[in-house]
Amino acid sequence: MNNENLFQGAIALVTGANKGIGFETARGLGVKGIVVLIGARDESRGQAAAGKLKAEGIDARAIQLDVTSQDSIARAAGKIQQEFGRLDVLVNNAGIAEWGSPSEIDLAKVREVYETNVFGPMAVIKTMLPLLRQSPRGRIVNVSSHLGSLALAADPSSPMSKFLALGYCTSKSALNSLTLQFANELRQTPIKVNAICPGYCATDLNNNSGPRSAAQGAVAAVRYATLADDGPTGGFFDEDGVVGW
Repeated sequence: MNNENLFQGAIALVTGANKGIGFETARGLGVKGIVVLIGARDESRGQAAAGKLKAEGIDARAIQLDVTSQDSIARAAGKIQQEFGRLDVLVNNAGIAEWGSPSEIDLAKVREVYETNVFGPMAVIKTMLPLLRQSPRGRIVNVSSHLGSLALAADPSSPMSKFLALGYCTSKSALNSLTLQFANELRQTPIKVNAICPGYCATDLNNNSGPRSAAQGAVAAVRYATLADDGPTGGFFDEDGVVGW
């Protein structure tokens, strides 16, 4: 089934959307005629990002959202319910990183990473799910990483096996499992849940060291956020196709 115009006028929430891949994902969705809600911990930064997209003709609106705060998530859900009555697309993009070898990293830092990268998306999905159920074709995209792939990490020939980042890598593996859990629960509904990998992009997360642009990183997120009704669910993808779990 062709997904052309399926999402015209849809409502999308992107977490961590005031910069980087999240911002470019919001832009990519917006040019498709989707109303994009710019989720940001700092509402003033969200307003600034929304203003940039509005100047491009995109219907972008800031919404304060801290994925580590259930109160913040609940307020955002209440606002979406009041203004729109539904949510069609949720992109869990907000994430942090802490680099360090498994034997040396501070476990407090690992817990902090999990709060944002795992428990944050879990709380956002659970809270937004009643709104997504009101959509004729809800889509959930979790922004993961090749570094969360156990298959790649277990392959000595893969560059992914050379990265040692206990908090970040394992949090993305957990996010992949979370994706499957929700996809399996919702498999008999119109809601599709997938994880995507943006690739190694130049963002604040890695001190802008990646060779890819944030816009390139957003390609897969936009694609799987606007899947046709016969598209996959419960998968892990980059812009080239399936990524091994």
